[in-house]
Amino acid sequence: MPLYKIINFSRSVGTTTQILIWKITESLEELLGQVVLKEKTQVRLNKMKSEMHQRAFLSVRMLLKEAGYTDFELHYDEFGKPYFLDGNHISITHSHHFSAIIISEDTVGIDIELQREKIIRIADKFINEKELSRLRSFDAIEYIKKLTVKWGAKEAIFKIRNEKGISFKDHIQVNAFELNDKKTIAKLHFEGIVKEFNIIFEEFENFTLVYAFEK
Repeated sequence: MPLYKIINFSRSVGTTTQILIWKITESLEELLGQVVLKEKTQVRLNKMKSEMHQRAFLSVRMLLKEAGYTDFELHYDEFGKPYFLDGNHISITHSHHFSAIIISEDTVGIDIELQREKIIRIADKFINEKELSRLRSFDAIEYIKKLTVKWGAKEAIFKIRNEKGISFKDHIQVNAFELNDKKTIAKLHFEGIVKEFNIIFEEFENFTLVYAFEK
């Protein structure tokens, strides 16, 4: 059973956060045989055209089971944001053959991304020119890794706020960091509101995992 990693920690006394990561190696049939889906979930699964997407979707249900939940306890609001009814917050992500969830008493968002050169071509879509000029001073590998962290941080924040009109480039800024820091701060400036987030990140098997906590 490819439960890849579990991360447990507390941000403050009395709070708990758990991140669970799955490496997707099973076939679609193997995954289907290990989860029980509610009717609405089954309909959604059947509409997916990509088998990889289906396997990732089901691997998230495997992670839920590992965390003590079932598909029947996972709900989605009108904007597609997942939630539980027990007061815990959840965020979900998957990329290629990895999926991950974060469950916390705090407001959280998570993203996982494969580190690849493609991100250089789209960097100007989510980072301003001043910041890009600074990042270009690093060697190619570090440049890609830092861009991936910044994209993941902005994606995680967007999953938390989930508001129409938020621009990754114009509204979310991630502070400078070193890869060894494994953490940084980000701010969302949107419609007169300023929100600050703690960002934590790590790497494994050429993937970057980023999660965000609203301060």
